[in-house]
Amino acid sequence: MISSMKEGRREFVVTANPEILIKAERERDLQKLLLDESVLIVPDGISVVRGLQINGYPAKERITGVDLCERLLAAAGGGAMSVYLLGAKEEIAAALAEKLKADYPEMTVNYHNGYDGDKDEIFEEIKAIKPDLILVALGVPAQERLIYKHIGDFDKGVFIGVGGSFDTLSGFKKRAPNFFIRTNTEWLYRIAREPSRLKRFYENNVKFIRYT
Repeated sequence: MISSMKEGRREFVVTANPEILIKAERERDLQKLLLDESVLIVPDGISVVRGLQINGYPAKERITGVDLCERLLAAAGGGAMSVYLLGAKEEIAAALAEKLKADYPEMTVNYHNGYDGDKDEIFEEIKAIKPDLILVALGVPAQERLIYKHIGDFDKGVFIGVGGSFDTLSGFKKRAPNFFIRTNTEWLYRIAREPSRLKRFYENNVKFIRYT
């Protein structure tokens, strides 16, 4: 991914968590997207890693969207590259853009929140800017579908759907303490902080276990 940014190649990365995999079982267009050989899949969730291992695929660790974003943003900042942020509320997207400009003065940052404007028109704007890294935070699977719809119009750029990562990266929400990260139990911390997540966790993570 970093080499793709540096060398001006086009790449679409999907951080595959149980939610998107469960949805792909029912939605053919999403299944087609995930099976496309041009799409790079990384496992986002310990249950996805275990599922891959059980079925004979090499997988050592989960790669969360936040971790991936931080690595790519650091590389983009160090290389004086350009970044486009699409998604989240205006105050969150704006705060993240300002934080990145402060942390990486040589980075070029453009953004658009996820609530205003036509998304297809926004992608026309992104196409004109030609950024090196495009982070789309519109939720699964809307963000992946939008990227897949438009990526063929681009010659360069690393595209990633990052869900709610802008909340954490901007500082609006705190990430789980290191203990939960190390023990792969961030999900438990999130549910404890936001009990409303329990139903979504059951509908996706618990049901996913049945498929492994």
